[in-house]
Order: sequence, then C-alpha cells, then structure tokens
Amino acid sequence: MNLRLLALAGVAACAVALPLAVASAGQVGDEVVRALPHDDHKAPVASAEPSRSPLLLGLGLATAARCGPELTSPEGIEAQTCVLTQGEETWARTYYRNVTGGGLDSVLSLMGPGGRTVQMHCAVGADDEPGTCETPRERTLGEPAAYTAIAEFAGQGGQGPLLLRSGSNSGAATGS
Repeated sequence: MNLRLLALAGVAACAVALPLAVASAGQVGDEVVRALPHDDHKAPVASAEPSRSPLLLGLGLATAARCGPELTSPEGIEAQTCVLTQGEETWARTYYRNVTGGGLDSVLSLMGPGGRTVQMHCAVGADDEPGTCETPRERTLGEPAAYTAIAEFAGQGGQGPLLLRSGSNSGAATGS
C-alpha cells in the first residue's frame, strides 16, 4: 500500500510541477534572449531582455546567403562571392583559391541601396590554400535583395590586368 501511495504522490507532484514549468518558460519560439559571440570585442554585453525574431533556427540567428556562381579564371583564380544577411546586418564575403603561384590583390565591394558602397582590400597569398575576404558588417537598409557584392582579383600592387571578377548576383546562363 505504501508504494502505491508514493507512486500516486509522485504523479501528483509532476502534474503540479509541469504546468508551472511550462507557464514560467512560455511557449516555444515566443521570446528569445539574443546571445552575442564571445569573440566580438566591439559588441555590447548581452542583455537578458528578450526579443522576437522570425529569423531564428535553433541556437541563434540564421544567416541568409545570396551567392553568385563559382568561377575559375584561365590564370588559376577560383572565387565565389556572396551577400550575407544576419538579423539587421549585411556584409559581403568572397571565397577564393589562388593557384597562380604568385600573390594577388583583391578588392571586395558591397553595394547597397542609395549608392552606398563599402570596400575591403585583401592580400591574397601565393599558397594554394582556400581563403576568404569580407567587408565589415553594416546595418541593413531596405531589403537584403537590394545588396550586391563584387570581388576583383589582380596582380599585387595593381600590376597586371584584372584576372577575375566574381559577383553575388550573377545569374545562371539560360539556354534554349
């Protein structure tokens, strides 16, 4: 008899505790506390104030990427350029690989609404390793689709011709 009473008491305790836990937690996806990356020294300390965001996927803000095609130049530069948007921030990133055997210079431009442009100059090493170059994150103005990015690769110090231009909005070739 005592075991039966203990079991019933345990069920009753769970029946009381579970609704209290759900009530204090709120509905799933209702409110989220934003967590800031630990390595961002310019970011303010994370506050415990909740905010609503339709861009949440699991543990944090989702990052949307609009990328152009992967391109390869005859000289041996491979690149793909993207516009990235996360929450209220937009920036450009280019992924590249340099198999030319020499160092290169790259200029990555992010163009937004109202003629706003941000440029980043990146030195591309002579090694055969994949690399990235990205612009600083900017507050998104207007629609993310209004942003485009272009990366240009040329010889170091501006010497030599343009070797590759890679864009975020390059459309796929259409054929008949």
